[in-house]
Amino acid sequence: MANHKSAKKRIRQTAKRRVHNRFYKKTTRSAIKRLRSITEKADAEKFLPKVVSMIDRLAKKNQVHKNKAANLKSKLTSYVNNL
Repeated sequence: MANHKSAKKRIRQTAKRRVHNRFYKKTTRSAIKRLRSITEKADAEKFLPKVVSMIDRLAKKNQVHKNKAANLKSKLTSYVNNL
């Protein structure tokens, strides 16, 4: 266990950040699933920019690799276009 005051603080910060990051990653994954479950093109086109924005935010904060973000956006866009 941590002995120094700064190490204890670092543990608290890391735990808080982990919960914060998990929330945003899980929310984005849920939004992606929701987009893939939409069958009407108009609804999907309306919802796609919101999902893309969420993915971009994760990539910007390095919670998701930028290439993975690009692949996700590409696949979702092609899915919406093929509806």
